[in-house]
Amino acid sequence: MRVLGLMSGTSADGVDAVLVRFSGPCAAPRWQILASASRPYPAALQQRLIEAGQGAALDTAALLALAEAVTEQQALAAQACDPDQQAQLVGCHGQTVWHRPPQHQQRGASLQLLQAPLLATLLGQPVVFDFRAADLALGGQGAPLVPPADLALLGRTDGWRGVLNLGGIANITLIPPRAGPEQDACLRGWDCGPANSLIDLAVQRFSGGSLKHDLGGAWAGRGTADESLIHAWLQEPYPQQRPPKSTGRELYGRSDLQRRLAQMGDRDPADVLATLTGFAAACVAQDLQPRPLELLVAGGGARNQTLMAELRRRCRGTIVRPLADLGIADQQREALAFALLAWWHWRHHPGNAISVTGAAASAVLGLRADPAGRVIGVGAGAGGGAPPATAGADPAAAVPGQP
Repeated sequence: MRVLGLMSGTSADGVDAVLVRFSGPCAAPRWQILASASRPYPAALQQRLIEAGQGAALDTAALLALAEAVTEQQALAAQACDPDQQAQLVGCHGQTVWHRPPQHQQRGASLQLLQAPLLATLLGQPVVFDFRAADLALGGQGAPLVPPADLALLGRTDGWRGVLNLGGIANITLIPPRAGPEQDACLRGWDCGPANSLIDLAVQRFSGGSLKHDLGGAWAGRGTADESLIHAWLQEPYPQQRPPKSTGRELYGRSDLQRRLAQMGDRDPADVLATLTGFAAACVAQDLQPRPLELLVAGGGARNQTLMAELRRRCRGTIVRPLADLGIADQQREALAFALLAWWHWRHHPGNAISVTGAAASAVLGLRADPAGRVIGVGAGAGGGAPPATAGADPAAAVPGQP
């Protein structure tokens, strides 16, 4: 089955799209990337999304316009990746603007901007969306959702295998070994802390808005990190919180950067960026328990040579290398994962891991929206049985126990 995955992460820099062919068993599918594309958001849209993700007040008209603009950009990315409409199904994460993990007896919630019926109609293809809601309804974090996909797509090796995504936030997957005393250990995964979010905001501030990010980590590479400050930051509540845990710009956004800049005082911007880059790497290194044999790195931060060097320095004993070595490019990993989650939705296969999110049960994730005016059949061989939940239908039923 051919599935198109669409993903825009915490950095809100654009939409990554990947067209994939899946076949075989859900837990260990055969897969092949057929095409991929990335479409950057217009600068004004990116700025509005970043502001919304940090709590800026929006009236309902502005929120509606923002959701429509995001949907149109998702459609353009899909069309660039799959101009011949080969995909039989589309999995679209939408754009997160606010994520509230469960805490203090308050249920969790997460808001992804997307008009899924509009996207389905623009593409003429069914769209699976709203992947986080079922896990949140079951008391889970609703994030990260990629670890089960990492396990299915990459498989196990002789020791623990780590998969790290360096987007706006750093999130980690730890896959148990295929043999030995820990082979029956649970899949693990969580958000470690900031990756590019604070670095990008600092670069934009220091450059007066002329730069969006530290290209290759060159600016930070000219500075010296304050190790005592990094150590102090690692003692803050979130880095010390035990998994399951998830975070976003709500915590590591502009106000958080302002606080850290005040602590650093009047320093050279290169030293500030070196310290923020070191902190991002240190959050990951502190969380690597158990220590994996290898750490496969994806996301925009994988192209930041200073950040990668910091990871290698702080994660001694672990081989740190790009996920691209295994044939999955930086911008493909999460889009590929949400294509798989959409395929799992069609196959009625649970998409969350309770050992990762802390949900009370496993669940089929997502809702399905069909193009307006017609119902799309995705193919008799796609899983059989009744179709999964569609937009406006009841959420997917829970499946007791671990996946």
